[in-house]
Amino acid sequence: MAQDRNEKPSVATYADHEVITPPNRLRRFASTAPAADAADDPVTRAEAALARLFGEFASWMAAECDRLDAARRDARARGFSRFTRDALFNAAHDIKGEAATFGFPAVAAPAKSLCRLIEYTPDPARIPMSLVDQHVDAIRAIIREGARVDVAEVADALTRRLREVTDEFLRHENRNRPDVLGEILTPLLAPGQHA
Repeated sequence: MAQDRNEKPSVATYADHEVITPPNRLRRFASTAPAADAADDPVTRAEAALARLFGEFASWMAAECDRLDAARRDARARGFSRFTRDALFNAAHDIKGEAATFGFPAVAAPAKSLCRLIEYTPDPARIPMSLVDQHVDAIRAIIREGARVDVAEVADALTRRLREVTDEFLRHENRNRPDVLGEILTPLLAPGQHA
C-alpha cells in the first residue's frame, strides 16, 4: 500500500518544550476484534482452573512438607552426604517456590533461610541438626496453622529469629571467607523481608 506522504506529525508547543507526535500509519492496517466470550478468554479460563484446584493446594503443600520432614529424618539418620543435603535443599527450595502459589506465602521465608543455611555452609557435616529442626518445624507449624488470623505475624517473628541464628552460624562458619561473607550477610533490600 502506498504511503501518504502528506501526513505530517502534530506538534504541541509549550512554554519550555514541544511534543512531536508522528502520524500513526499502522492504524489503517489494524482491525478490531469482536468482543471475546468470557469462556474463550485464556486469563479467565486460567483463573477458573486455579479456583478449581485451590482446594487441593493445602494437601499439595502438606505433601511437600512431608517430603521436607522425610529429608530431615534421612539427614539425621545418615548424616549430611551429598545425597541427603541435596534432598533437604531441594525440598526446602520447592516449598519456597510454591509457597505463594499454594496460598502459604509466610512459609517462603523460613524455607529460603534453610536453603541459605545448606548452600552457604562450607562443610554441611557441621550444620547443627537442631538448626535444621528449627527451620523444618517452623515451616511445618506455619503450614499447619495457615488458617489462623495471626499466622503472618507469628511467621514473621519466627523467621526473623531463624534469620538471626542462621546468620550467626554462617558468619562463624565462613569467618575465613570474606567474599562469601559479603554475599550472604548483605542487608535485606526491603523492610519486612526475611531470610
